[in-house]
Amino acid sequence: MSELRSNPPGVRFLPNAVTVLAMCAGLSAVQFALDQQLKGAIASIAVAAVLDGLDGRIARLLDATSKMGAELDSLSDAMSFGVAPALTLYAWQLGGNRLGWVVALVFAVCMVLRLARFNTLLDDEEQLPFSKEFFVGVPAPAAGLLALLPIVVTAALERGGWWSAQSTVMVWMVAIAALAVSRVPTLSLKTAKVPAKLIAPLLVLVALLAAGVVTYPLISLTVALLAYLVHVPYAVYRHNWLAKHPEVWEVPPRERRAIRRSQRRLGLRPPLRRRVAGAARRVRLSRRGAERDRESRRSYRALGLRHRSK
Repeated sequence: MSELRSNPPGVRFLPNAVTVLAMCAGLSAVQFALDQQLKGAIASIAVAAVLDGLDGRIARLLDATSKMGAELDSLSDAMSFGVAPALTLYAWQLGGNRLGWVVALVFAVCMVLRLARFNTLLDDEEQLPFSKEFFVGVPAPAAGLLALLPIVVTAALERGGWWSAQSTVMVWMVAIAALAVSRVPTLSLKTAKVPAKLIAPLLVLVALLAAGVVTYPLISLTVALLAYLVHVPYAVYRHNWLAKHPEVWEVPPRERRAIRRSQRRLGLRPPLRRRVAGAARRVRLSRRGAERDRESRRSYRALGLRHRSK
């Protein structure tokens, strides 16, 4: 009785309702694409992405998380950011092209595989401590919006070009699908911590972004998607740096940056303090083997013999 009073059915219904609305918004993009209403198709996927980011937070805020909600969220993401963008791009530019339909199927399947892997990683207890700061591959909402970048550019410029050609659209869809199912690390904003002194500048930046979205929505979306692509190399660099420096895994991000700056300034690389992976072990073994080889060479020279390398 206490659980029912603290978490009534109406409260548990709200996050699932937001998830269903996200799925309906994503699938509505197909109808807009069939009617050649490009701005409506873009807006539908964007609304689905916003609602997808809200449903989980609402569920945690109201303490209304459930297994059904998690499964419904995965199905909604598959429809909104896998099936809907694939059908939208096919209806917009690839209609009648058999190869284009194959590419649309590949994109949808890759998005479903990406979501399935994401769900399995949630129960993985062997992940490194810093892995929660990264996504494995491009997240589904970002991949769905990135796939629509040719439509966004076409709608912003109100004309087609090389970016809207069938071959370009198909190559772009395959590239985004590959990023989604790849193991390329991308930053997760869920674990980002904002220092107190940066709150005011960030609020001003949010106001500028809001003004840009209201005044130039398509251009702002294009800039945001390109900025997301640019951040991927930095995410890879940061992930690789953390993997090589286990001594900073428990250190706050601000102190990590200070350590990284000091290492760059001095040109130093601290030794590994714990065994990270097989690669680190192989490095240690190779160093020990090199030291033994140098000692054997010295002993051969002392006896006046010629050392024969293996």
